[in-house]
Amino acid sequence: MHLSAEQSTAVEVGQRHGKPVVFSVLAGQMHQDGFIFYLSDNGVWLTDHVPAKYLSFSL
Repeated sequence: MHLSAEQSTAVEVGQRHGKPVVFSVLAGQMHQDGFIFYLSDNGVWLTDHVPAKYLSFSL
């Protein structure tokens, strides 16, 4: 899963594929719970998966 530090970046990237839907990820809690994150060369955060309990969505 690709993650962005800023909502504006997530919206910009999501618009490449139609109307974007942006979720907030409780990445700090995920990290505390043992999930691993990687920072790619182009500044995108990556992780293998994000369980639903770490997701938040607002319109």
